[in-house]
Amino acid sequence: MIIAVDAAGGDYAPHEIVKGAVKASQEYGVEIALVGRSSVLRALLRRDRKKRGISIVEANQTIGCNETPLKALREKPQSSIMVGINLLKTGQASAFVSAGNTGAVFGASLMNLGKIKNVERPAIGCFLDTIGSNPTLLIDAGANADCRPRHLVEFARLGSVYSQHIRNIPSPRVALLNNGLEETKGSVLAQESYQLLKKTANINFTGNIEAQDLTRKTADVIVTDGFTGNIVLKAAEGLSDSFLTTTRQIGHIFSSISNLSARDLLRDIGLGTLVKRMDYTEYGGACLLGIEGNVIIAHGRSQAKAIKNAIGLARETAERNIAAIIKEVINE
Repeated sequence: MIIAVDAAGGDYAPHEIVKGAVKASQEYGVEIALVGRSSVLRALLRRDRKKRGISIVEANQTIGCNETPLKALREKPQSSIMVGINLLKTGQASAFVSAGNTGAVFGASLMNLGKIKNVERPAIGCFLDTIGSNPTLLIDAGANADCRPRHLVEFARLGSVYSQHIRNIPSPRVALLNNGLEETKGSVLAQESYQLLKKTANINFTGNIEAQDLTRKTADVIVTDGFTGNIVLKAAEGLSDSFLTTTRQIGHIFSSISNLSARDLLRDIGLGTLVKRMDYTEYGGACLLGIEGNVIIAHGRSQAKAIKNAIGLARETAERNIAAIIKEVINE
């Protein structure tokens, strides 16, 4: 198995991408194709003697995070995103990971890989709290800002199949994100989506869920439009960053007057697992569902740990052949 990794995408590329790829190669035993400027990547890998299983694929153009996706894709056919997606298309890679421009990754996937038949809107599925025994999938987490009720039903299908085969949940509980539990609450989109979801076969729809219940394990799949989902995700990450910073500062203060490290102290007082659950770098990335290939979108601020875990998710997604399973189930 070869995982193609965009070495030019993200705030900390290429250094942190390379570090994460080296760690992933050692830990997961997968081959990794780093896509980017070969001269730079060779220099970075030369410093690491444990680079077995890592190859370099030349891509001499980079799409920045502030560039307009479609315009950039047309003008930069040799960008790391386009080259990486093409490796997936030609079968030279089993999955592609990028922390680069999300719109460009989405656009390149649609242009070069295409949508699975009968999928109108591919969506981003992102796990919340993957350390727990029953993680929750948020879908759509940012691919589709404007949606219709039928699109949310489609997201529910995609999310259900993904949760079944990645997290081994036989009949995932699907909930609709809303500002109230009653089926008459919310926007027109929410109300109409509710009526469609409760009539749709093969979806274990449990009703509405409110924002305060996102982490209470009352649903396995939470469905919303990409605009709302992306705001929810970023708000959660912001709260997580603040919590982790404060907790670690407290840990360092108390560790200075004890013989324990900050990590050991947090573990001993029962906060170690909570800190890990709140850390978005533990899950690394989100899967683009509904396209003909396994694509993982990592956070733009991803450093080595997050990249390593995104590659781990890519390996699991490819091993379980998620794209092919979704294609089979959707077209039954």
